[in-house]
Amino acid sequence: MSEASDSGEARPRARRERRQRERPPDLPELARATPGLMRIMAAAGWQSATWAVEAYGRAAKRAAQAAISGEPTGHFLQETGAELRDYARRLLGVPNGAGRDRRAEGSDADASVSALRSRGAELLRESSELEGGDLHPAYMRILEALSPDEARVLRFLAYNGPQPAVDVRAGLPLASELVSQGHTMIGEEAGCLHRDRIHPYLDNLHRLGLIWFSREPVPEPRSYQVLEAQPEVVEALGRGGRTARTVRRSIVLTTFGEDFCATCLPVE
Repeated sequence: MSEASDSGEARPRARRERRQRERPPDLPELARATPGLMRIMAAAGWQSATWAVEAYGRAAKRAAQAAISGEPTGHFLQETGAELRDYARRLLGVPNGAGRDRRAEGSDADASVSALRSRGAELLRESSELEGGDLHPAYMRILEALSPDEARVLRFLAYNGPQPAVDVRAGLPLASELVSQGHTMIGEEAGCLHRDRIHPYLDNLHRLGLIWFSREPVPEPRSYQVLEAQPEVVEALGRGGRTARTVRRSIVLTTFGEDFCATCLPVE
């Protein structure tokens, strides 16, 4: 009988304790917790206000400097936006990965600089050896970058020396306009299979450092007479009108190109 009464009293007591745990805090409890919450909110608000004043001062100073120096407005606005994002990350406790990225990029750059300096030191060591290689390391890559017609052009220049080229200009000497440029007969005289591609050929040879577009004419003036009688030059002179004229130039092998031809092409 006693055990039954005890169990009967335990059930209402358990229900009362459960209702007390589920019940929201009373006003006195909130009142006791309020000073701590207010201190946290006040500290966060003071920190935000302080940062806002400092950020405003920095932005105003940067804007004045940008206005004086003529710097684009978007540049300092971008810096201010980056500062806002950084502050938001710090306020929310989110780690900033930009620092890690910059450190990683810096380490990669250091590794690249270290590799370049190591290669440079190796070259200097090889240059001090008595039995160093005589062939330039770029020659094999250049041969792979040449077409058969470009090899013909190089061989022709190595055999025959600088070749004439003309530009067509119109107008007064001090205020002339370019009508067309780079007229040459190298494609025909070198025996190129694709003579319509002579300009890309010459551009590629110039890119590789093998030829040079000189402003100086070739020593023999008569070599320009046949060139200036070519249909494309005559047509350009017609488009230029009464003031059109030819400007004589030349295409020559560079010193590097001469050594390349002597080393890699059968020009004897």
